[in-house]
Amino acid sequence: MRANLATRLSDPNRGVYFVGTTPPRAEVEKMDMQIIADKLLERLTSIDYDGLVVYDIQDESSRNAAPRPFPFKATYDSREYSSVLTKKSHHPTITYKSVSARSKQEFNQWLEQAWTEYGIRNLVLVGSPSSVGTVQLPLKEAYQALENHERSFTLGGVAIAERHLSKGDEHLRMQQKSVDGCNFFITQAVYDADATIDLLQQYAALCKEEGVKANRVILTFTPCGSQKTMDFMQWLGIATPSAVKTRILNAENSLIESINICEENLQKILNYCLELDIPLGLNIESLTNRKEEIDASIKLFKLLKATLDLNLAKR
Repeated sequence: MRANLATRLSDPNRGVYFVGTTPPRAEVEKMDMQIIADKLLERLTSIDYDGLVVYDIQDESSRNAAPRPFPFKATYDSREYSSVLTKKSHHPTITYKSVSARSKQEFNQWLEQAWTEYGIRNLVLVGSPSSVGTVQLPLKEAYQALENHERSFTLGGVAIAERHLSKGDEHLRMQQKSVDGCNFFITQAVYDADATIDLLQQYAALCKEEGVKANRVILTFTPCGSQKTMDFMQWLGIATPSAVKTRILNAENSLIESINICEENLQKILNYCLELDIPLGLNIESLTNRKEEIDASIKLFKLLKATLDLNLAKR
C-alpha cells in the first residue's frame, strides 16, 4: 500500500483524493473506537478515495488566547487509529504527528513503534503551534531525525496559505521542507481561494527558478453549517473573507452554500493554477462530529473530485 500511495502521489497526470479524520476521544473504550472506525468507513463506501488522513489533535491554546469553540479533549494516539483504519479499509493512511513536545530520543522511539507495532508508513510532521512555550524538538530537527532513522517513511509537510498571506514566505518554507525530505504537502482548509492561488503561483515560480519539480499539493476543504463551526474555523486560523462568512451564515441552508463556495473556490484555483506543473489533490474533512456536517463532507468529496477529474481530463 505504501508503494502504491507513493506511486499515486508522484503521478502528475492524476489527482489524489483523501478523507481527513481525527482519532476518537481517549475516554472512548477500545471496542467503541472500532465501532467508530466502522461507521466512518461505512460512510465512505459510496466514494472512490485513495486513502485517509489521520490528524494528531493537540491543545493549541498557546496559539490562540480566545476560548476554543469546541473544548479540547485528548484523543487516541494517531498511530493507533491509523492502524485500525488501514486494516479495516485496506487503504493507506497518512498519519500526522506533532513533534514539539517530545525529545529527540522519544521521537525516535515513537517512529520505531509506529513502524513495527502500528504499520505506519506515511507521515506528516507538525511543529509547535506557536513560539510561546518550551519546544523540545523543533520541526527542522525532527526532519533530520527522520532522515537518519533506519525506517523509510514517506514524508509530507503542511502548507498554510494564511501564513503566506501574512508573511509572504510560505513557498520558501515548502521548498526547504522538500529539501528536508517532504514529498507532498497538505494545506489547511481552503476558504480564501486568492491566498491559495498566490501561494501556488509563487511556489511554482520558485521551483522553475531552481530547476526542480514541484511536489504535490493536496488541498483541504471542509463544509461549514453553523456559526459555531465558523467560529471554530476562525479559531483554527482558517482565513475566511467576510463576504464568504456572510454568504454562508445568511444562506437558507448554510451547509449547501458552503459546499457551493468550496466548489467555486476549487474551480478558481484550477483556473489559475492547473497549468503550473504542480500536481494537485484533495483532502476532504469535517471539522465537527455533527452528523449533518459529516454527511455534507461526503457530498463535498464527490463534487470536488468530479471537478478536479474533469479539469484534469480537459488539460
